[in-house]
Amino acid sequence: MSARRALHFVFKVGDRKDTIKFYTEVLGMKVLRHEEFEEGCKASCNGPYDGKWSKTMIGYGPEDDHFITKGWPTKKDNNVAILEAPGGYKYFICDQQKSNSADPVQKVSLACSNLQKSLCKLELKDIGGPVNHEQAFGRIAFSCPTSELAGIQDAVKNSGYKILTPLVSLDTPGKATVHVVILADPDGHEICFVGDEAFRELSKVDPKGEGLLKEAIDADKSDEWFAKKGLSKVEK
Repeated sequence: MSARRALHFVFKVGDRKDTIKFYTEVLGMKVLRHEEFEEGCKASCNGPYDGKWSKTMIGYGPEDDHFITKGWPTKKDNNVAILEAPGGYKYFICDQQKSNSADPVQKVSLACSNLQKSLCKLELKDIGGPVNHEQAFGRIAFSCPTSELAGIQDAVKNSGYKILTPLVSLDTPGKATVHVVILADPDGHEICFVGDEAFRELSKVDPKGEGLLKEAIDADKSDEWFAKKGLSKVEK
C-alpha cells in the first residue's frame, strides 16, 4: 500500500466574513486559495444544497507541508487556552516552544461513542454516549494514489461500513479535476479520500486567493437577505 497523507479538515460555515476574520486575525492563518461555485457539489462539500457556495483553504502553509489570541474571548483549562470560532468549533491553544519545521496544527480531536470501533490515526475522545453532529459537521481528508480509491471503497463496503459518496470526479473551474470517495466511521464522522496526483495540482497556493475572497465577500448580499427574512446565518 502506498503512503497516504492527512490533508485538511473541512468546516461548513454560515458566515464566512466573521469566520475568516477568526482564522486569519486570531489564529494567524493565511488564505491559501479561494474558489466560487455556481451550483452544489456532487460530494455534498457544501452540505445538502444545490445553490451557490464557496471554498476557502486556509492554513499556516501549503497542504503539502502542513495540516495569537489577541482580542478574542478565551477560557482556560489546565493552562490551555480554549477559543471558540464562529459556528461553535473549539480550538485549544498550547503555549509551548516548537521547532521551525513543525506544523502549528498538532492534531484534530473527534468525539466517538466506542473507541474500539473507531480506530484511526486521529485522537479520539470517548464521550460515553451518542455523538451529536448538529447540522454543521465537516469532514477530514486524506490523499492516496488515485488507483487505490476503488479498492478503499470496496474494502469499506465489504466490511459493512457506510459509503456516503461513491467514487466520483469533482471539477473546479480552471483547475484540476480530482477523484474522491467519502466514507463514514461508526459515529458518522465523514472521511474523504482524494486522488493524490490531481490534488497536488489543485492544492497549489494561489497568490490571488485572498483578493478573490475579499471580492466575493464584498459582493455577497446574503446578510441583507437573511435580515429581511428575520433569519440568522448561524444557528444558535
